[in-house]
Amino acid sequence: MSTSTSTDTDTGSTAGTGGSGGSGGSGGSGGDTRTVSGGAAVATAPGYRARHTLPLRVEAVRQLKRRRTLVMGAILAALPFVLIVAFAIGGTPDERGGGGGRITLMDTATASGANFAATCLFVSAGFLLVVPVALFCGDTVASEASWSSLRYLLAAPVPRSRLLWSKLAVALGFSAAAMLLLPLVALAAGTVAYGWGPLKLPTGGSLATADTLPRLALVVAFIFVSQLVTAGLAFWLSTKTDAPLGAVGGAVGLTIVGNVLDAVTALGSWRDFLPAHWQFAWADALQPQLEWGGMLKGAAVSVTYALVLFALAFRGFARKDIVS
Repeated sequence: MSTSTSTDTDTGSTAGTGGSGGSGGSGGSGGDTRTVSGGAAVATAPGYRARHTLPLRVEAVRQLKRRRTLVMGAILAALPFVLIVAFAIGGTPDERGGGGGRITLMDTATASGANFAATCLFVSAGFLLVVPVALFCGDTVASEASWSSLRYLLAAPVPRSRLLWSKLAVALGFSAAAMLLLPLVALAAGTVAYGWGPLKLPTGGSLATADTLPRLALVVAFIFVSQLVTAGLAFWLSTKTDAPLGAVGGAVGLTIVGNVLDAVTALGSWRDFLPAHWQFAWADALQPQLEWGGMLKGAAVSVTYALVLFALAFRGFARKDIVS
């Protein structure tokens, strides 16, 4: 398969729609010229603007209509109802007598709709919420390459940086939507099933009703930030392979490896540099007195890794020979 010869640089130049004539004058009908590296004048189509290519709205609609987006949304929306059925069959924590005197977040799941939402986040943050982030971010560029449509997008011409920014923004947007969908459905379903009330804390006592929703929102925000590492891994791998499953599976696999390493206590303080070490730091938001230390450290580690991975993705893709 021959390599793409489209001029997909960030200058927005296209294959000439009218040759340049004379000394710097533009040929064709209404085209203008731009100077690119090397001093060559390249003709561009009238009205062409690089920033207007591949609009976010168009990319978002494309991704929303894909079957994997609908399936993932259905799975996240169904989880709260599965847990409600499980509690109905197995009995509520109060009926089972709790956890042997030690109250955990799971033991307070049926105390209120807010507690049920927090429990859903607790059981899904370690793995289930990793999957949509890896899926949305890992299926971005790799899927276009697997369909052999990537080179045609660049020949449109969509500048490479514009293509990556559009796809990354939409992928992160869908990832954030997945993070919101689960607790919102859980909060609504839990309120219907168990009633509305203050958030009962595992450490004892409860939050004021006015503080319940802000604390849950903080938990969701931290979980999203902590998943930026998975997003960065998936996005970087997506620019390196033509197999979407490889990018998604690789990101999930490396995330699992991080969790395994965090369980190795012999690493001591080195675990502080692992994003997985801070993935449940959001539990500090479910305390009578809000604690910021762990969440700030975890957010700093996650954002640092994510920025490095995003930078590697943009740098590598800018130099990549697109053949698919």
